[in-house]
Amino acid sequence: MTFTPTTALALLQYGDSAYPAGGFAFSWGIEGLAADGLLDTPHELDATVATHLTHRWQTSDRVLLRRAFLAADLEAVAATDRLAEASTWAAEMREGSHRAGKALLGVAVKLGGPLSTTYRQMVSADSRLGHLPVVQALAYRDAGLTLEAAELVSGWTLVTGLVSAATRLGLIGHIEAQRSLTRARDTLAALLADTPAP
Repeated sequence: MTFTPTTALALLQYGDSAYPAGGFAFSWGIEGLAADGLLDTPHELDATVATHLTHRWQTSDRVLLRRAFLAADLEAVAATDRLAEASTWAAEMREGSHRAGKALLGVAVKLGGPLSTTYRQMVSADSRLGHLPVVQALAYRDAGLTLEAAELVSGWTLVTGLVSAATRLGLIGHIEAQRSLTRARDTLAALLADTPAP
């Protein structure tokens, strides 16, 4: 995977935890695991991050992102979004995906993304639409990213969201957060090397 300097800088921008994409306010289950005593150590955080990447992102969110990114038109994007709705059984995960997706969509519209702008009208008319991986596909297409770059930044923002949630909750400190991010890079890189089935 080779990126031009322009693409690399775009990845740094969109993958930065300061980018206002809405995921910062959602803990992706970290808070509940900690409250239940199931996440107390950096090792358990690393296992949680790996589980999210391997069993949710790689097999669901990445597949949805790819479908939406490669869709021929916005109706096909909406069909992928409805599939995301139907396949996300837990209400909390559906709501979190909608919340983060709609926040990212709002930012993409304010930045002048044509696909995002048109799609927001569709989202306003159908409450099933606006899931995060689908909106990521449109926002990153609007930003001029390739599919490879969009997948990388999607996976990385999940990692940073999980680690940031653990840091905010006081489960780990800033140095241990950097160690977790470093360990997660290997997991994400291995997944990115393996293209999922459609």
